[in-house]
Amino acid sequence: MPRHQREPGLLPRPLAVLAGLALVAATVVAVRLLPPASAVATSPPPAPPASRAAPLGLHTPALSAAVAEAPPPGFMRPGLVGPATVGPGFVGYVDTAADPAFDLPATALRTGVLHYLLGHLVAGGADGCSPAWASAGGILIDPGVNQVANRIGRLRALGGDAATSFGGGSGDGDGSGGAGAGGADPAARCTEPRALAAAYRRVVGAFDVSAVDFELPAEGESAATAARRARALRVLQQERELQVSFTAPLTASGLGASCVAALRAAHRAGAEVGTVNLLAGLEPRTAPSGRLSRLAAAVRLAEAQIARAQSLPDEEDAWRRVALTLVLADGSELSEQDARTLSDYAVRHDLAWLSLRGADPEEGAATVLRGSVP
Repeated sequence: MPRHQREPGLLPRPLAVLAGLALVAATVVAVRLLPPASAVATSPPPAPPASRAAPLGLHTPALSAAVAEAPPPGFMRPGLVGPATVGPGFVGYVDTAADPAFDLPATALRTGVLHYLLGHLVAGGADGCSPAWASAGGILIDPGVNQVANRIGRLRALGGDAATSFGGGSGDGDGSGGAGAGGADPAARCTEPRALAAAYRRVVGAFDVSAVDFELPAEGESAATAARRARALRVLQQERELQVSFTAPLTASGLGASCVAALRAAHRAGAEVGTVNLLAGLEPRTAPSGRLSRLAAAVRLAEAQIARAQSLPDEEDAWRRVALTLVLADGSELSEQDARTLSDYAVRHDLAWLSLRGADPEEGAATVLRGSVP
């Protein structure tokens, strides 16, 4: 091939030499820019995003974990707690008339109890359609003036919540006067359906609660009262998600006929009562042996009544709708071992929640009950 003639597609020799030198120089620069091997080996992988604790739900109702710990997943029961929630829990009870200075957030920080039931809202006004808080001396106060309830927002900031309770006085209050009239659920006196629904709605909206409770009188109530309440609850539950519980006295034979009728009326009206909170007095330690077994037998009878009143296809499904509140005449009646037995019973049967009323038990017993979140 002649000296100045080259094959097609080949670069002239000087250009090929320059291109080769440029490639070598680029390679040297790239190698120098690489990090040392030790740096590559020790560089930690990027940290995974921090996980968020599951939000606290209600009706589980549930025994609250310490505030310093993450709330148990699925804990929901009444604002409180109901059949859609996991496991039993503890719900503190506050009679705001007897203890108007009760500090919800401070108590939550001290005890770890995050969920509360606040009583009692009763029928106020000439027609009974203006709900009001009962207070010492029988004076009724406006819903917005209750200092205990006004701290619900601060309790929620800690991950807790509270439900409001209607009724709780003795007697039906259907015009009979006396103590019953002053402590009655508005349904006992407010006979206009729209006005009754508006009365409940006012409280639900004022405190933005997700759960309400109705304490049924031990003396019983009229069928008309139960029917009015049932229709009003159906209206409210059609408007918003609202958990409802009934608090009812427990006897040796289970629930009284009036309480069963109230449950049946709510079911027939299409209102969902997620939990029945049984108020159970505890026999003194001087009682014959087997007092906790007798209590369990009474709860079992009530559970069967709840299943029938709500037409549950499987009677065992009613256990998750049962809450148990011990009413103590003397704090010494409940020992720490008693508390452990009751806590185990609640877990075994998947009760909605446990609670206490009356005298304060020994601290060891109270700690066991408060700490029974699974």
